[in-house]
Amino acid sequence: MKRLFIIRHAKSSWSEPGRDDFDRPLGKRGKKDGPEMAKRLGDAGIHPDLIVASPAKRAKKTAQFMADGTGYDPEAIRYDDDLYLGTISYHLQLLATLFIQVDTLFLVGHNDTLTRLAEHLSGKNIGNVPTCGIVALEYADEPGFTATAGTGRLLFFWFPKDGEK
Repeated sequence: MKRLFIIRHAKSSWSEPGRDDFDRPLGKRGKKDGPEMAKRLGDAGIHPDLIVASPAKRAKKTAQFMADGTGYDPEAIRYDDDLYLGTISYHLQLLATLFIQVDTLFLVGHNDTLTRLAEHLSGKNIGNVPTCGIVALEYADEPGFTATAGTGRLLFFWFPKDGEK
């Protein structure tokens, strides 16, 4: 089986109004939620073959938390510039390429692209992936990755404040 974990970056800080969006760090809540959600994945026995993340500061730190909590080497995280402002089409192309190489993939990025991606792939009305939310999808182990709407089986939708849907 192929498994995709769509992970929105943890809560960022808006304390420096003049700071460029790309460079916004995690806020206090993000620094708390990131390790907690990563530990939750690790405790569930979920370990990625690959973590791919946006290079924005808040996404990088979230990816590092996910690596630490699941026993993944933080130095092996792959950063992809196009995940910062990337389109759904780009994300789907990237997934098709990566699923040739791996079975369990963590994709760390930004809304609203991640919510739209999760809805497209699951065929479910997710509504909104909150900060540090995780949408887990499973695919039959077939050659290639099918990005057709609704082809991913929703395993879970976890988020920090309320637990899961």
